[in-house]
Amino acid sequence: MRKLVIFPPVDERRLLRICEVAIPGLVVVNAENPAQAAAEISDATAFFGKITPELLSAAQRLEWVQTATASLEHYIFPDLVEHPCTLTNMRGLFSDVIADHVMGYVLCFARNLHHYLRLQAQGRWEPIGGEAARTDFVSGNGVITSIDQSHMHLSDCTLGVVGVGHIGSEILRRAAAFGMRVIGVDVQSRTVPGVLPEVWDLSQLPRLLIESDFVVIAAPHTPETFKMFRSPQFAGMKRSGILINIGRGAIVDLADLTSALQQQVIAGAALDVFEIEPLPADHPLWRMENVILTPHIAAASTHIAERHLDTLLENIRRYLSDQPFLTKVDKRHWF
Repeated sequence: MRKLVIFPPVDERRLLRICEVAIPGLVVVNAENPAQAAAEISDATAFFGKITPELLSAAQRLEWVQTATASLEHYIFPDLVEHPCTLTNMRGLFSDVIADHVMGYVLCFARNLHHYLRLQAQGRWEPIGGEAARTDFVSGNGVITSIDQSHMHLSDCTLGVVGVGHIGSEILRRAAAFGMRVIGVDVQSRTVPGVLPEVWDLSQLPRLLIESDFVVIAAPHTPETFKMFRSPQFAGMKRSGILINIGRGAIVDLADLTSALQQQVIAGAALDVFEIEPLPADHPLWRMENVILTPHIAAASTHIAERHLDTLLENIRRYLSDQPFLTKVDKRHWF
């Protein structure tokens, strides 16, 4: 008989759904405390939740561990990497909503919406760019109108994604739908069907940086991506380039980014994740008009909780029928 231990415990509604899928063939234990989890895991074949070195050392039959998160930088530890169990995560839940968040950033910068919101709060009618950046055109009703040439036309822009997984692919699809040229780099060879026939390997990162008007980091935090973006990478971007990070804060050196923005090495940044969270209230990024900050909420959605449960239930079904898992992880590479 196979046995699943859950810790921390889940609520009654989720437990009922899990038990419905598990019957017959899987005993489910919703451990209420660490002591119960430690006692029950000794003969468990599966585990869902936050496993620790102590729990893993007590497990004698463990075959499968399911995380409650998509990211693994705070989950992986050496003994788990070496253990023969299969690890699965919660990737794929957030792709559409995070891609929407990214395009929100892009539109804000392209149309200067973040500036206009500040002007609105001050009651100021002040088109961005000034007279030197303006030109006249005749509208459809024959009225001569003056427009600001500092506003971007998205179909003239290139968006480059670093990390073309589930989220990165969805970002590229949305950007392409806006008429943008899209490019991407990833550690794995892949395509984005109907959007990008070739994703470049990481050796092409300098090319992506110099060709992109918007550089979007959608990579996970791994040993290879830690502080991937420092001063040399910002210097390799267009001076008019915008950095967007919805991946992980540890990928971008915060001091180097702040310096690059202050020295106008790049034109702006939109950040949902930070090397230090919460970002300290006295950090200079808060007061930069060419920066958009959101408090790690790009994945917020009313649909995530149900998707989270659906992924767990599907992996339980696959475990019981000895089918490949939906979200198997490469433990050595953290994704």
